[in-house]
Amino acid sequence: MNRTTFASILQEHFTLNLPDYLATLRQMVDINSFTAYAAGVNELGRMTATLFAQLGFEAEFVQSAIPHYGKHLVLTRNGRTQQTIGLVSHLDTVFPAEEEARNNFSWREEGERIYGPGTVDIKGGTVLIYMMLDALCTHAPEQFEAVNWVILVDASEEAEAEDFGRLCIDRLEGPNTLACLIFEGGSKVEDTYQVVVARKGMAIFQVKTEGRASHAGSFHPNGANAVVQMAHTILKLAAITDYSRDVTVNVGTMRGGVVTNRVPHEAESWLEMRTFKPEVFAETVERILGQNGEADVVSSVDGYSCSVDVNLYRKTPPWARNEATDHLFEVWREAGAELGFTVLPEERGGLSDGNHFWQRIPSLDGLGPSGGNAHCSERSEDGSKDQEFVLVSSFVPKATLNTMAVLQLIGAFDESS
Repeated sequence: MNRTTFASILQEHFTLNLPDYLATLRQMVDINSFTAYAAGVNELGRMTATLFAQLGFEAEFVQSAIPHYGKHLVLTRNGRTQQTIGLVSHLDTVFPAEEEARNNFSWREEGERIYGPGTVDIKGGTVLIYMMLDALCTHAPEQFEAVNWVILVDASEEAEAEDFGRLCIDRLEGPNTLACLIFEGGSKVEDTYQVVVARKGMAIFQVKTEGRASHAGSFHPNGANAVVQMAHTILKLAAITDYSRDVTVNVGTMRGGVVTNRVPHEAESWLEMRTFKPEVFAETVERILGQNGEADVVSSVDGYSCSVDVNLYRKTPPWARNEATDHLFEVWREAGAELGFTVLPEERGGLSDGNHFWQRIPSLDGLGPSGGNAHCSERSEDGSKDQEFVLVSSFVPKATLNTMAVLQLIGAFDESS
């Protein structure tokens, strides 16, 4: 198989069939698949299973560990060799149906942009997987039929993904798995593309303060104000943010008190911490937990002290730079160079499914189409707020890049080609 010739064949195939691929994407976007709307998530899962059945994939549905969420989708096509490649996407979006309706957020084409829920995060990624496999089935059937393909599609990536990570490990871990490829959106600037080689980890904390209530007018000195204590505590926690070490602490919510004429006796906040390096992650988790019991607001009457309770709710360790991911990146970089593309590594702050299995399976991320405004549904006339979109111009080159890299990964090209 000649590299240059086959790259041209792929580009022609993708360009010719792009209207059909985008029509499929529109069908997906038209299905509301908000994480908590299991019926929509499952409808999209069935549509996706039907789509890939055309390429000989068998479908299995696995209920999410969260009972009121939808079902994960596992699509498999057994090959003639033991070589296995995993491809990961997700079914859910972050947009409830009422939010889509309120913001008139639906399929909308403007120039090279297509707006709509999940266009880039991540329904466009699912379509890109189909594009690649469709082209291989058509133009490289011997290579397509040799590989064990396993497509895993998460029902609840935007909310809880730990059980899906275990599912990926169960289906993919082993010496014959060459890669798990994740199709979150990837950035594109002209002929320069970024693929994701590392992601921050995230830890979520609950902070509770308790004080002593009193009448705000007659007995204010008797009180120990839990809201004021919370203000002191969250300022200390927010100050742990250190951009020089890529550590961020974001206080996301705060509530406390009932009425203004009462010194409040309780308050609650939730915050998250993110960073790249595992050692910094562990150190910062302990630093945040170290604020447990560190109170400094007391009653001026008798010294009654507020209490501070800091609890680690959930943590997802970082996806650190590692040899297996860097090896895959080199394959994509070389494939890009042969196509005239520059492929660069990206260390991304957001999480993906890959955070849950990169240590067990060689993984690479950011392989989906390019776009912008992920998770955004609002739109304003002055353009200061705009909705999620995908770039039509990114589908053909990204599909070509990924397909050529996969062929190189499985050793499809002769050294002389």
